[in-house]
Amino acid sequence: MTKTINRNHLRELESEAIFIMREIATQFERPVLLFSGGKDSILLVHLAVKAFYPAKIPFTLLHIDTGHNFQETLKFRDDLAEKIGAKLVVGSVQKSIDDGKVTEETGVDASRNKLQTSTLLDSIAELKADAAIGGGRRDEEKARAKERFFSHRDAFGQWDPKNQRPELWNLFNGKKNVGEHFRVFPISNWTEMDVWQYILMEDIEMPSLYYTHKRKVFNRDGMWLAAESFMELKEGEKVEELDVRCRTIGDVTCTGLTLSMADNLEDIVREVAAARETERGGRSDDRRSEAAMEDRKKEGYF
Repeated sequence: MTKTINRNHLRELESEAIFIMREIATQFERPVLLFSGGKDSILLVHLAVKAFYPAKIPFTLLHIDTGHNFQETLKFRDDLAEKIGAKLVVGSVQKSIDDGKVTEETGVDASRNKLQTSTLLDSIAELKADAAIGGGRRDEEKARAKERFFSHRDAFGQWDPKNQRPELWNLFNGKKNVGEHFRVFPISNWTEMDVWQYILMEDIEMPSLYYTHKRKVFNRDGMWLAAESFMELKEGEKVEELDVRCRTIGDVTCTGLTLSMADNLEDIVREVAAARETERGGRSDDRRSEAAMEDRKKEGYF
């Protein structure tokens, strides 16, 4: 499998991402790296370490904890931050609920995923962050494809897809007014396949969730979801223990699981190559409306 990887292509993507990482460090005073514990944010950390080695990365890791995360994600997050010596800040959605800043959804399809926006914006304000690095890629979802590398956000954290700055000749304009910030996406030009092939090539450690494992799950509208204590079942839904893995990792309430026997990186690459649905196709939050992602991004989402 490793012989079929286009290493030159991956090294070009790596060089571009590292260049953007260094631009962030040059143009901004208090950048943060948004860390979800998913493969893209893990890749960003790996690239940041490469970009600034042997120094420590000049970014604070910021994780928005919904309170409904996979425990494997939280452990991996803590272990990685300790391993690379990075400062880790955790924003709590539960605290936002307790403080009355957001209202928790109710009902069988309730999710805290949308509530992350308020907690994220509060965390950025508290840290006085002027840039937030994210792992968005243009192949994930149509709203992602509209965004530039440097994505300007106004004083309310909002994004205007019709008012974006040109990025000709790899020149990035990070000028902003007080209270505004940028979201920056160094791996915009990567695909899901690029990410997994690079992870295989670099042998990057990944959370166990990405590999096949037995988990109690139930099927809802054609999607397998984890049967956690806070997940309410609808009439007729039953819990089964199956071999599954995560293709993308987020809040448990909206992260669809894939039936899989892929227990190593080479198997995952083969599986992704054969897939006919994008990884975001397994996220129930994107199914709420045709413009679900774009609407959330305009409000200040990742």
